[in-house]
Amino acid sequence: MDPITLLSLLIIGLVAGVASGFVGIGGGLIIVPALVAFAGLGQHAAQGTSLAMMLPPVGILAVMQYHREGEVHWVYAAVLCVTFIAGAWGGSKWSLKWSEAWVKLVFGLVMLYAALRMLFQAWQALKPSVES
Repeated sequence: MDPITLLSLLIIGLVAGVASGFVGIGGGLIIVPALVAFAGLGQHAAQGTSLAMMLPPVGILAVMQYHREGEVHWVYAAVLCVTFIAGAWGGSKWSLKWSEAWVKLVFGLVMLYAALRMLFQAWQALKPSVES
């Protein structure tokens, strides 16, 4: 693996790990707010629960399917895993030092950004193409 690819994988893993640990992403964009709104959990507990819930379905079952089809690059996955673990650990410690109100604000901003980006992309795709 060339150094640029390795560096890219390390950065991607770290950033994804921090994001995952900080806002509980995965299916967390739906699960976390639902646990807060409908299960009465606090923001921190909802994030921890979301992360724990993701392990079996995403971490094992989905990978098995992709592996069967030859669609898992195990060397890249190993490099990403190391930095993701470090990032998730650091991101979760960081999140727990913040008040739940601040974490909710950051989580909401991440969701708002994702929603606006998706809406813009969908709108662009639906616009009739102008032929010159």
